[in-house]
Amino acid sequence: MLNIFESIALIMVIVVGSMTCLWLIHRIWPSEQRRKHNDLIGWQMSVIGTTYAVIIGFMLYAVWTNFQVADGNAGAEANSLVNVARASKGLAAEARTRIQSLVSDYVNVMITDEWPAMDRIQISPKSARIVEQLWTTVTNTETHSASQQASLSRTLAELDDMTQHRRLRLLQVTEGIPFILWTVLIVGGAIMIVSACLFGSEEFKLQFVQVFMLSVLLSLALVSIADISRPFQGAVHVTTEAFEHARETLDNMNP
Repeated sequence: MLNIFESIALIMVIVVGSMTCLWLIHRIWPSEQRRKHNDLIGWQMSVIGTTYAVIIGFMLYAVWTNFQVADGNAGAEANSLVNVARASKGLAAEARTRIQSLVSDYVNVMITDEWPAMDRIQISPKSARIVEQLWTTVTNTETHSASQQASLSRTLAELDDMTQHRRLRLLQVTEGIPFILWTVLIVGGAIMIVSACLFGSEEFKLQFVQVFMLSVLLSLALVSIADISRPFQGAVHVTTEAFEHARETLDNMNP
């Protein structure tokens, strides 16, 4: 969801904001006065830190699992598409040529048109038209032997699989983390930073370094979740590698 420059900018904003918070608290409420509350603040940090670590860990696991599912689904779509072309080899020459041509067009549209469109949370209308043409061609294909009928049945099955994987991919384009979960992540991170800033340390420079490292770690975690949460947008996204391999396979396939 975020490009590399937006991610760096967000990390810098969080770190600078955390350092500013520490400086303001140090000016308004001197460390000497805060030390007598260290037992309470330390206990609070321990409880909040453990809770927030579980939340962060769960969210990272969830978004990464979703990313892997999206990547695997895109690969399955490309694989089913290649199988459509392979299964059509047993059909009549006219139908076979038409189907393989449409399959090749679909792969090219995926690489050059649909993937850039998905980065903008859009869908290329070209791919939808090709899918409709594929279904029309396959369902209207006539068979004249048992072997052609078997090839047609296999082609229909693979086309159905490809369409299902495509439908799932289109749903994944718009999926993201709900607002309420983002609220928990952001508010929880802010509470963690403020709690660290409230701790009364005898050495301000050491506390400065600790808060700095904590803010960097939290910002990296939040940026990672934000980027991976939408598998087809951002600096880390599902690539067209599966369709590029499919194109190579189709180019090497005998007619």
